[in-house]
Amino acid sequence: MSEIRVAPYGAWESPFPVERLTEQVVFLIEPYAADGVRWWLEGRPEEGGRQVLVRREPDANLVRLTPEGFNARTRVHEYGGAAVLVSGDLVVVSDFTTGRLNRVVRPEVLEPFTPECQWRFADAIHDPDRNRLIAVREDHEPDIVAAHGEWVNDLVAIDLATGEVSVLAAGSDFYAAPRLSPDRTTLAWLEWHHPNMPWDGTELRLATIGGDGSLVDPRTIAGSRSDWISEPRWSPDGVLHFAAEPTGWMNLYRWVDGRIEPVAVLDAELAGPDWQFGYSSYQFLPDGTILSIARSDGRDRLLRITPPTSPGDAGAVEPFDLPYTEMSALSLDGWSAVFRAVAPDRPTIVAELDVRTGAVSALRHATPFTPDPADVSIPRHVEFPTTGGEIAHGNFYPPTNRRFRAPEGELPPLIVTSHGGPTSCAFSGFATGIQLFTSRGYAVLDVDYGGSTGYGKAYRKRLEDQWGIVDVDDCVAGARWLAEQGLVDGSRQAIRGGSASGFTTLAALAFTDQFDAGTTYYGLGDLRAFVKDTHKFESRYLESLIGPWPETKQRYLDRSPSLHADRVRVPVLVEQGAEDRVVPPSEAERIVDALFERRVPHAYILFPGEDHGFRSRDAIIRSFSAELSFYAQVFGFTPADDIEPLAIQFLDEWRARQAGEPATA
Repeated sequence: MSEIRVAPYGAWESPFPVERLTEQVVFLIEPYAADGVRWWLEGRPEEGGRQVLVRREPDANLVRLTPEGFNARTRVHEYGGAAVLVSGDLVVVSDFTTGRLNRVVRPEVLEPFTPECQWRFADAIHDPDRNRLIAVREDHEPDIVAAHGEWVNDLVAIDLATGEVSVLAAGSDFYAAPRLSPDRTTLAWLEWHHPNMPWDGTELRLATIGGDGSLVDPRTIAGSRSDWISEPRWSPDGVLHFAAEPTGWMNLYRWVDGRIEPVAVLDAELAGPDWQFGYSSYQFLPDGTILSIARSDGRDRLLRITPPTSPGDAGAVEPFDLPYTEMSALSLDGWSAVFRAVAPDRPTIVAELDVRTGAVSALRHATPFTPDPADVSIPRHVEFPTTGGEIAHGNFYPPTNRRFRAPEGELPPLIVTSHGGPTSCAFSGFATGIQLFTSRGYAVLDVDYGGSTGYGKAYRKRLEDQWGIVDVDDCVAGARWLAEQGLVDGSRQAIRGGSASGFTTLAALAFTDQFDAGTTYYGLGDLRAFVKDTHKFESRYLESLIGPWPETKQRYLDRSPSLHADRVRVPVLVEQGAEDRVVPPSEAERIVDALFERRVPHAYILFPGEDHGFRSRDAIIRSFSAELSFYAQVFGFTPADDIEPLAIQFLDEWRARQAGEPATA
């Protein structure tokens, strides 16, 4: 066994090189299973972050279906999802660049069949009796946008022979989840209106399909503008199921003889926030039981639910003993369940579970590298007191490296992070990015602040009108609590985050004195700009998070960190994608200009070709290397990595001020 070396926290030599973030890495998305064959999407940093459709044959041979240069992705609602349809021999993929749908003729040979115009499609299903697809369309044609002031979403039918598109349902601001009954006579779908996000309130609609293929007698059977319905799905015997939260938790229900019945009542979330299309959190087994992912206490569990046999009965629930704490995208092929799975000590896989025996196999690994367990920091779910006598949640990762320890009496620097959304949740599975920090001697706290999902409706509702307050308070409270417990250094604390978490980061730096540095990835600095510049899906989001605009204009002004940059006193690293349409580069530039004007230490990196989330190898490696250099310079130690030092404007001047010395030009 190698001798354990003594080195300051943050300066440990890590077994995880920065290149491990992308080296032979694929991001596994949306697995699907049928007839012994498996499909999934692979996001490949080595191909500029493009998503590639892969098929796994019964003999385990992997076949690439989309050609090089093609990106199997959609931008409907900007965040996309459900960009692939597999139905027997029919395989359809969306072209991220053009928005057109393409039929896979044979491996790496595609045939586009939708019109050449500014339309995008997502969440397509196959209606074989009518030789068509039913999908959500987002119309970006200039005349449509000019007439409506924004692009228009519809539920449409697409003729597979001609590519002709006809509208089935229109008039709502958003549509999702068209689902055809097993006898193909009835269609269910979701729709909702501004200013709602899906979790604010959706309507589950039902209609008979007429002889001409149109929708007859459409009606709302569940949900409203204030009740969230998600993931409608038909059982094989033709009973419509869906997730709803009348008890305060997102549980399963079914529509039987014109009434809604509970399937299972649990203190757990059986569906998550609908940021993308195509989520699949439950599926039906051959014997009529239901396989479902349930989230509580910051982790996922896989359950087998036996539905009640009569009204008033409670469904039976049987958990599986699995090592995974993050699971998604369930697909069933008989008694085989295929899903995306991550354990705290192992990277992502496409997993296959034999439901009858409990045996699990890995069909595809996101990375070929298996970490030594002694180098992996296992998250501990923590609860800590926060503002107003409330309790907040998070995952705490202590510094972990089998070859190093810190000098006696030294406490580790802390990096606080939080999820985006802001309606999302902390990730409890193995994340290379977090392990890159912990293995170098940092402690990490991933905060599930008030507003996060996975803790019930009341916890999620804490953020209403309070974004920039509750999330910031909880991040601050978590950092202070860890210092009070003697687990981290209270004088070396950084906060980082991307998107909504980037806003929380900037707000924490502007409105509190808790943190000593911060890194924001495509974070929002001026809330007014988000109202004017963002995409349709989120264009009214801030009405629930902040308040209606312009009636509550003062709140927007008070909580916009870039308008209060004079209150930022510590170094900031700003990283931004040049093609970002969710938080445009102009937002980052506003922040940087404000920091520059106030001579606050900062660095700004703009990544050409990247949008809301970095996907290419070069951007991922460069962004993380810059962050490591940034913290090392601010906290005053030399990183073990051979990385190019980041140029930080005004850092020497700031250090001189901190030391009470005269600054030099």
